[in-house]
Amino acid sequence: MAIPPPPGPEQSPDPYGQPYPQAPQPQDPYGQPYPQAPQPQGPYQQPYPAQGPYQTWGQGYSPYNRPSSVNGLAIAALVLGVLCFLPAVGLILGVIALAQIKKRGERGKGMAVGGIVMSSIGVLLLVLTFATGGARDFWDGFQDAADDAGGGVTFSVDKGECFNAPGGSLEGMAYDVDRVSCAGEHDAEVFANFSMPAGGYPGDSKVTDVADTKCFTLQDQYAMDYWAVPDNVDVYYFTPTRQSWKLGDREITCMFGNTDETASLTGSLRNDASTLDADQVAYLKAAHVLNAAMDTAPDEEYVEDDLPGHKEWATRMSDALAEQAGLLRDHSFAPAAEKPVAALVKDIEAARKEWAAAADAADADAFYPHYEKGSKLIDPARTVTARKALGLAATPPAYDEDGGGQDGGGGGTGAEV
Repeated sequence: MAIPPPPGPEQSPDPYGQPYPQAPQPQDPYGQPYPQAPQPQGPYQQPYPAQGPYQTWGQGYSPYNRPSSVNGLAIAALVLGVLCFLPAVGLILGVIALAQIKKRGERGKGMAVGGIVMSSIGVLLLVLTFATGGARDFWDGFQDAADDAGGGVTFSVDKGECFNAPGGSLEGMAYDVDRVSCAGEHDAEVFANFSMPAGGYPGDSKVTDVADTKCFTLQDQYAMDYWAVPDNVDVYYFTPTRQSWKLGDREITCMFGNTDETASLTGSLRNDASTLDADQVAYLKAAHVLNAAMDTAPDEEYVEDDLPGHKEWATRMSDALAEQAGLLRDHSFAPAAEKPVAALVKDIEAARKEWAAAADAADADAFYPHYEKGSKLIDPARTVTARKALGLAATPPAYDEDGGGQDGGGGGTGAEV
């Protein structure tokens, strides 16, 4: 009877977990198995780890791990810094990005630092630009470029022309006007043009002051009889801008316009040597001498506040009255106007004496009586008879508190257009 062999030593499983097949043990002729020699342990006879034949990758070495993300604010800070656009915003974003990167473990520290550095430089340049006036130069250059793109065209309106302003307003900026006949309704009538000296742009205030002073003087040459100018008419003007000055524009245009923007003018206001006769021109020229002196009254309203100034003014008035009387006496007027003009000359000469006495006054109390008498003798109402005889306007214009002399005077506000 065959006896099964005793169990041998446990065999190592193969790499796939299956035991190696056991070879039959040889037996001696007497039924005893041969002794087994110890088997050396080879490198492949150790059992594999329970998890299988391949070792898993450890955290940090796995090829499938995602890299940490880049901070978005760091990117924005870098872009703003490179473009030098909103540098203060770029600086703030860079600082915030550094804090987020440290807290979240994100990437982009170099970009955040770069954005901070470049934005800081941009902020510094911006401060220097405003401190040195570079911002103004930049804006002027930008406006010049815009003007050049639009053609940079300036316009001019000649003396004696009438026009309508776009929108009907004579205030603000004007780019062009519509010329119309002075016989019909219009917004303005040009009475003078003059040019400012060459050189750099003197500034808006200087240009306005020149226009106001010069236009006030020139209006009498176009409208010699100021009584014929309606009370709702004032003086306006076109002046060069900083941009048009660079294009060679130096011209100032003086014009009459209605003080009511919703109203207009009708008919021409021109009355000069081209529309008046010789007697009318002679009379108005003499009247302008006195008007010019009246306009030099002191700023102080009361004599007590500036006695020397009022005495000097009284001297100018006395001299002007003497000149006016001489001009009227030297001209031969038509028979219908001789007597009225002669009566007016007597009043003028009497007024001259009173103003001369006021100029010699020792104090304000002595000044006032002569001043009041002299003012009554040149009251505009005393000229109405002579004016009617000469065919001139016979209704005195309204006067404001600043006064106004015989036969008109005064002037407009000179609002800039």
